[in-house]
Amino acid sequence: MNIDLSGKVAIVTGGAKGIGLGIAKRLAEAGAKIVIVDLKEAKLDKALFIEADVSDEEDVKKVISETVSAYGSIDILVNNAGIYPSIPISSMTSEDFEKVLAVNLKSVFLCTKYVAEQMIRQDRGGKIINITSIDALHPSSIGLAHYDASKHGVWGFTKNTALELAPHKIWVNAIAPGGIVTEGVEEAQKGADMSKVMESFLAKIPMKRMGEPDEIGKVALFLASDMSSYMTGSQIVVDGGVLLT
Repeated sequence: MNIDLSGKVAIVTGGAKGIGLGIAKRLAEAGAKIVIVDLKEAKLDKALFIEADVSDEEDVKKVISETVSAYGSIDILVNNAGIYPSIPISSMTSEDFEKVLAVNLKSVFLCTKYVAEQMIRQDRGGKIINITSIDALHPSSIGLAHYDASKHGVWGFTKNTALELAPHKIWVNAIAPGGIVTEGVEEAQKGADMSKVMESFLAKIPMKRMGEPDEIGKVALFLASDMSSYMTGSQIVVDGGVLLT
């Protein structure tokens, strides 16, 4: 079965690089019109780029209005934007904690709220895909308490909004990536301690390798298409088997 998203409009937050860009490329390949929302411009042919802070309510409203103005509708939302600074609780400030929750969790609320309103007005359903993490199920390393709190929150938010939006034929699901090779991970590995953490993490993966952004993109394409027509409130783990250990 060929996946055809022609005529669909998809917003991907944090889509300028890494997992977000991998998802945007797969959706574009299937024919969707792509809107990439990020703080820095993305390099993807024919994609509409909107610079915005998705933790800011007015910026999110701007994203919705500019998308509808450009393409007339919104059919798919991928809440991917996220940050993961490694900070032990003993060193973590209130500002550190609040920043991660704002970017990783509040943004999901804001984007879902305003995109869902648009989808309900359109009255033809829609797909919302939230990027959680294996940390929504099990901690991966010390120093990510704020990140883990945010990702547990996104998973809980996914399930509840799936219930609320089901009467409108808006299906809400999540993808929980494991270790994926992205620019952010590579940047974090430059520190000696982080390099050891990554080496230890890799040793736990039954597949004995890190994942690629496209491997999340393929799962997002499945959830964005009719191939996932009987799924809502679900979370797909894509982790090379690491949670088995």
